[in-house]
Amino acid sequence: MTPAARIQAAIDVLDALARTDQPLDRLLRDWFRTRRYAGSKDRAAVAQRVFDIQRHRASLAWRMGSEQPRALAIGSLISSGEAADAYFSGDGYGPAPLTNAEREIIAREPGSSAPLAARGEYPAFLEPELRRAFGDDLLAEMIALQDRAPVDLRVNTLKRERGEVLDALRSLGFAAEPTPFSPIGIRVASGAGAAELGRGDLFKAGAFEFQDEAAQIASFLCQARPGERVLDLAAGAGGKALALAAMMRNTGEIVACDIREGALRNLAERAARAGVTIIRTHVTEKEPPAGAFDLVLVDAPCSGSGTWRRQPELRWKLSPAIVSERMALQDTLLDQAAARLAKGGRLVYATCSILPCENEDRVTAFLARHPDFSILSAAESWCDSHAVPPRMDKFFKATPRAMGMDGFFAAIFIHNDAAPRSLDKVRG
Repeated sequence: MTPAARIQAAIDVLDALARTDQPLDRLLRDWFRTRRYAGSKDRAAVAQRVFDIQRHRASLAWRMGSEQPRALAIGSLISSGEAADAYFSGDGYGPAPLTNAEREIIAREPGSSAPLAARGEYPAFLEPELRRAFGDDLLAEMIALQDRAPVDLRVNTLKRERGEVLDALRSLGFAAEPTPFSPIGIRVASGAGAAELGRGDLFKAGAFEFQDEAAQIASFLCQARPGERVLDLAAGAGGKALALAAMMRNTGEIVACDIREGALRNLAERAARAGVTIIRTHVTEKEPPAGAFDLVLVDAPCSGSGTWRRQPELRWKLSPAIVSERMALQDTLLDQAAARLAKGGRLVYATCSILPCENEDRVTAFLARHPDFSILSAAESWCDSHAVPPRMDKFFKATPRAMGMDGFFAAIFIHNDAAPRSLDKVRG
């Protein structure tokens, strides 16, 4: 592909993204699958262009006065100091020549007072919520969410120890380091061959799973013990269910629920690779399975605002209606969880969101509906032998700027007659 053809391909992908709910990485995979003429360098260049545009879409749209894919592509060239004329010439498979209006926009000096939403690269309607979350630190937190995320791995302690996996990865040339707070996590810089991790023998042998450190910490806060009965109410592909199974030493029972049968099939494959045998899947159409559980995890569907580094397109697909729908679903799942919790059990509510309306507000609303529950401090539940992560107090709240991990929230509920337990005692 010529450089101009790569720009046209990026425009085509952006146009397709606006008409689908597919994640961007999956869309790119499928898009290139039907275009065999694109080589590996072509795929990498187009993907990088599209991801960069999604990370900076608000500022590019403000500069160009348009959110159309063609305008965003022109804006991305300008922002990187490239001459748009060289690509928008109409030659070959490249984009059509620049119009007079586009040339005028390119020649015009950008104003010096871009709105905060454009500088922070977030939807303007979220500004009140983001201000609630971060106050005067809003812009700094949003800038941190524009960076490319590292690759975090969770060591599968049913098969390997962290030091063993670290040594193996380093011997393969990866710049692998222990995660700062999760005692079973490993961090690898994004790029530099990190994509090969999922194709290597260590992964195929079940030595590790891909999981951000924030999610690992939330799994530890569940305090799952061997022999317990656990309900993962919105399991998805089961990353946390697999983490809990390892903490339970593959003894007990985990029921993983989701409305997506395909995701649960993926979990079954992952469990087999990890050597986990205690997970039972359950497709939920209306109600989760009956019975009493020692632990119920509600890893709730949410805005995904904490994962914008990994999925930058998610921020532009949000709307007030979608956020309201997620909040209603979060309340429903929490009520279902409370009804299935054994007396003295633990209910953990988690989101990959940075929005208070999906986090603290849902906790407050739940406690108003369920006065027989109270909050167990996340900081007091953490490992005595490991440093308490920043922003872990009553709740666990993470952001890339504060902790170098995805944005995340977790709250632990217990029945009022339940006694708190140290996480070190849980780990044995």
